[in-house]
Amino acid sequence: MEGIRMKTKKTLVTAILCATILLTAGCGGQASTTKSTGSAAASSKATSAATSTASNTAADAVDGVSLTNPIKVDKEAKTITVLCSINGQYLTQPTRHASIFKDGGFGTKSIFTAYGKPLDFYDALIEIGAKEGGNMTADNKETTHVEGDPIKCEVTWNGAGKYYDFNEVIIDSNKKPIEMRFGGNRKASEAKNTGCLSCLDSCPVGIISNTTYTYGAVETRGEVGFTGNAEILPDDGTYVAVRYTLMK
Repeated sequence: MEGIRMKTKKTLVTAILCATILLTAGCGGQASTTKSTGSAAASSKATSAATSTASNTAADAVDGVSLTNPIKVDKEAKTITVLCSINGQYLTQPTRHASIFKDGGFGTKSIFTAYGKPLDFYDALIEIGAKEGGNMTADNKETTHVEGDPIKCEVTWNGAGKYYDFNEVIIDSNKKPIEMRFGGNRKASEAKNTGCLSCLDSCPVGIISNTTYTYGAVETRGEVGFTGNAEILPDDGTYVAVRYTLMK
């Protein structure tokens, strides 16, 4: 009888020890799982932060141009790309300016606020082989159409999926085509410091301008008004890349 009791007691002790071992192993597994989950969360958070940082860094980078590199020249393709941003004011109000350098005297008066300087833009056009018209002066501006090599102007932005021609994103109230020419005007641009890269009527200061109208068509004679096409262009302040292509 005593032997049976001892055997039963040993069996009970063995069972308790086994249960203790199993419980301990279970806690260890749970701790391991918790630790793993914590690491995954930290890793996910780090990845998210990195993605967010990359996204913020890339906000001003559009098709190879950025705030640190606002003008890109491709001599082989005969293109110049300039970083700009949308000036939402001119999605509803008319202007005679397509793009002006942000620190120029007229820096707030264009549909596209440029981060590249007009003299750098002029030099880039010469670099890709463009020939200036050189026919505009302060005296003849209201009766003369700008000459020079034709320049195709297009714009894109992150998510646009394509380049849009100026004739798609700038509305001429008369529905006439915008035809940009390389007028030149380097000396006048430097002297006046308006910052004008591209004007929407023939201009004696802007590096390129629209030969369709003579100077004063917008502001003096009220023959036409130009606004950005709000149905296509992105919101105010959005960074865009404006690409200029020599057409010859």
